[in-house]
Amino acid sequence: MKIVHKISELKDILKDKKALSIGLVPTMGALHQGHGSLIKKSVEDNDFTIVSVFVNPVQFGINEDFDKYPRTLEKDAKLAEELGADIVFAPSVDEMYQDTKELTLVCPPYSAINKLCGKSRPGHFDGVATVVSKLFNISQCTRAYFGQKDAQQLFIIKKMVKDLNLNVEIIPCPIVREKDGLALSSRNSYLGDEARNDALKLSKALNYAKELRKKGVNDKQLLCDSALKILEGTNVDYVEIVNPETFEDWKETDKKALMLIAAKIPPTDTRLIDNMEI
Repeated sequence: MKIVHKISELKDILKDKKALSIGLVPTMGALHQGHGSLIKKSVEDNDFTIVSVFVNPVQFGINEDFDKYPRTLEKDAKLAEELGADIVFAPSVDEMYQDTKELTLVCPPYSAINKLCGKSRPGHFDGVATVVSKLFNISQCTRAYFGQKDAQQLFIIKKMVKDLNLNVEIIPCPIVREKDGLALSSRNSYLGDEARNDALKLSKALNYAKELRKKGVNDKQLLCDSALKILEGTNVDYVEIVNPETFEDWKETDKKALMLIAAKIPPTDTRLIDNMEI
C-alpha cells in the first residue's frame, strides 16, 4: 500500500488502472471499525481501493472543531493496509483548494439541506458535496462507500450523483456500533467515561422509539417526545422523523420511518449524530 499526498501522483498511478473497478472510501481520518467495514466492502467489491483521508475545512463552520479534529494518519494508514486498501490519499488543504475564499461550490438543493444537520450547520453540505465531487473526479472511482450513520449526507450525495449524472455507484453501509449500542464515531475520542454514558442516550432513545412503533404507536409527536425524555442531560440539536426515501417529514401513511438525532454531550459539547429505522 502507498500513501499519496499529491493529486498529480494519484492520477499518474491511476493511468494504467482504467480497466479496473476502483472503490473509493472517503474519510476525514481518525479511522475506526466503522470505516473499516467500508474498506472491507470496497476491497471485496473492487480490483483497487483508495481510502481518502482529508479533514475538509469547507464543511466546518465558525467555532466548529476543525482545528482539534483528530488527525492520526500513521494509524489510519496501518489500518487501511491491514484491510487490503491499495492507496491512502492524504492531500493537504493547499493541495485540494488553492483558494477557499473564491471556491466553486457544489450546492445541493435547499429542500435537502434546510433541515436537520443542514439547519444547524449552514454551508456544511455545500462543503461536503464539493469535496466529495472533487474526490470522485480525482479518483475516477467506480464505486464509493458511505456509512449510513450520516444519513442526510448519504441522501444528498446520492441525489448529487443522480442530478449531475456522475458515473459512480454509491454503496451505503450499515452503522457499526459498540456492544452497548454507541455508534462508532471519530468524535467519540473526545468523550470521557461520564460523557460516554450520556452519549449512549442517543441509541437508547432510538431503540425505545422503535419499540413503541412495534407496539402500534404512530403519533410522531409522541415518538419524538419519548426520545427527548431519554435524552435529558444532553444538549439536543434535533430529534426528527423523516421518510428515508425522500427525507421529507414523515407521515403516518409512510411505510418506513427514519428517526434522526443530533445532540451535544456535556461537558465538552461533543456533537454526535445517530439514526435508526423505526
